[in-house]
Amino acid sequence: MSFKHILLSLLLLTAFMSLAAQGETIYSIRVEGHKTISPELVTSAIGIRVGDLLDPEAVAQAIKTLYKMGVFKDIRVFSEEYRTGVNLIFSIVENPVLTQIDFIGFKAIKKDRIDELLGLKIGSFWNDYQNTRIQHRLFKEYQSKGFSNAKVIVYEHLSEDNRMRVKVEVEEGKRVAISSISFIGNEEMDAKALQKRMKTKPASLLRSGRFEQEKFDADLVNLANYYKQRGYVDVRIGPWELTPINDKELHLEIQVREGERYILGDIGVKGNDHFTTDAILGKFTLKNGEPFDEEKFEKQLGLVYAMYFDEGFIYTQIEHEKIKRDNELEVMLMVNEGPRARIRQIHITGNRRTKEKVIRRQLEVAPGDYFRQSQVIRSQQNIYNLGFFEPDISLDYRPINNDGDIDLYLDVIDKASGMANGGVGYNSQDKFVGQLSVSQNNLFGNNWSSNLSWEFGKNTQNFEFGFTNPNLYDTDMLLGTNIYYTERDWSSFYYKIYTRGASLRLGQYLPWVDRTRLVAGYSLYSKKYRITDMDKVLGDPLANATLIELDSLSWRYTSALSGTLSRDTRDNVFFPTRGTQITMFSEVAGGPLGGDFDYFKQIFQVNWYAEAWEKLTLRNKWRFGYVAAYGRSNDAPPDEKFYLGGTGVDGIRGYPDRSIGPAGGGTRAIIFSTEMGYPIAGDQIIAVAFFDAGNSYNKLRDFNFLELRKGAGAGVRIRSPFGLIGFDYAYNLDEGGWEPHLQFGTTF
Repeated sequence: MSFKHILLSLLLLTAFMSLAAQGETIYSIRVEGHKTISPELVTSAIGIRVGDLLDPEAVAQAIKTLYKMGVFKDIRVFSEEYRTGVNLIFSIVENPVLTQIDFIGFKAIKKDRIDELLGLKIGSFWNDYQNTRIQHRLFKEYQSKGFSNAKVIVYEHLSEDNRMRVKVEVEEGKRVAISSISFIGNEEMDAKALQKRMKTKPASLLRSGRFEQEKFDADLVNLANYYKQRGYVDVRIGPWELTPINDKELHLEIQVREGERYILGDIGVKGNDHFTTDAILGKFTLKNGEPFDEEKFEKQLGLVYAMYFDEGFIYTQIEHEKIKRDNELEVMLMVNEGPRARIRQIHITGNRRTKEKVIRRQLEVAPGDYFRQSQVIRSQQNIYNLGFFEPDISLDYRPINNDGDIDLYLDVIDKASGMANGGVGYNSQDKFVGQLSVSQNNLFGNNWSSNLSWEFGKNTQNFEFGFTNPNLYDTDMLLGTNIYYTERDWSSFYYKIYTRGASLRLGQYLPWVDRTRLVAGYSLYSKKYRITDMDKVLGDPLANATLIELDSLSWRYTSALSGTLSRDTRDNVFFPTRGTQITMFSEVAGGPLGGDFDYFKQIFQVNWYAEAWEKLTLRNKWRFGYVAAYGRSNDAPPDEKFYLGGTGVDGIRGYPDRSIGPAGGGTRAIIFSTEMGYPIAGDQIIAVAFFDAGNSYNKLRDFNFLELRKGAGAGVRIRSPFGLIGFDYAYNLDEGGWEPHLQFGTTF
């Protein structure tokens, strides 16, 4: 729709309205000039009905609505008197239908890329805008590939039956590249230093030298920021000019007006009541006499805003005036704090599967509280960490009165929380392992989790049923239970173990320690040990004395009480970038609890996460384990000891599973792990590079940093409908050789 068509339509409408009397009844609506469009489409779209009173504004709106459909080239409205009212006549000229489009001369751009850029479809309506759009997008694409002299021409052929054939022809010309860049007016900054701040570079062996307008526009901003970081607040970058050297090379010249360099003078504050001047100035690390860094100043001003927002002053406005005295720059902050916002109501939408009370438990704010930005952000993190919703959790607010009070609006998008799956895994110890399971981590929308699984393989048979309610009777108390039966062939240690039993867990958040939960558990289970290769075991009878004794016995019972104290401040449980996870686990078996084994086991683990650079995240893990017998037992059960290597909680990648430690397992274990994670697709696909080190001992005095087993490598983590899947390829730094690792779930 061109401007002249709109103007003509409005002039006709004005003339029509000047002749038509307002308020007259519309007796009929007629459509003329249509060829492929049905009259009913027009009459249904205009919003005017027979029997309505004539309204000039309604007619004007009808014309705009029809033009927005992109179907009509011209629309005119007439009226004719009829009885005591009028008949309306919509005279339309349809846009032609695109029946054919040909591309001539295209070599540097493939047909698939052209289709992606233009999105044209045979049978759609053609208009003048599409002609311009084709030329602009194709020229921009050619420019990005270095064909700055390309010419794109669109030829149109309109048939008598209103059908359009289009031919798009290009003269690509020769690929040109920037061979040199120069700066004019840069007296204080070296040209090489400026060019380092640009992504646009001269052509070289490793660079194409293409000129891309979007990239260059960003370069101009980066150059200005580089100057402003060094006190040149009045800097101007540009104009610039591309000059052909020959038919393949260009020279880029950029003019610079540096201006005066300013150092920071005093920073003053006015209008602040809630926070003291010292508290506000404490957010600024810039010092008097330093070159004024505008980027750093804006970031630190943002910290002042955040300080106000976290106290509910969401309407705060801070203007700043820069006063120049010779080469000194004084800044005066003028604060308008505005009213303090209090939350009246919190509205939750989008939760079709999850009950509203489950979401509200994750909120760090409540009706009646002052709005605090940090608590709102943390509430979003808590809700996402449930694992029931898509990442784009929307949280907005709307003022409700003149006092600045607000209502919060939280919108979530459900995702599947239950699954039935089967799969095959592989590890160096058990080879291929199969799994069939049914799980639901949001049973009945209550945040209850339940699972029924069967794991099977050459060395494994594992049946398990589990249920956990983290909010018993709508409190913060956790209730969980597991029932299981396992058969495990520890082929590397020449014995097989059968286990059957159940456990019960009760947990409670500690109100005086943030994000900290204490879980107490009781387990009662029986085990039977059978040696699969007695000759191998008898080869080291001292290390395997306990196992040899257990092989001669039948089912042996274990009665154990455990306690787990954990604190979790991770910002995202799927791919943490900040925070820590601390876990202290203690278990005592036997003694006054009964059973056939008396032992004490303790594990302490610390994970912490920090943003290293850009999206790169540093992740560290320290894990310490200890198990010891007491009372009637001379040694801990073999399967309660520590076997390091491979993946899992005691994994050291680069080594086969459970291959590190003394014969018969170790009673002490130390593991240090570091990972660098980079999100390839949000928190759905993560690339990692890692270094693991650790060892297992029977006596702490045997520990030696120089004897830690070490592995390093790279891998990927993928969040799939079946859970987290990881593949690592690690190099054994002690013995040499590569070891692949496939794992399900996370150990970091």
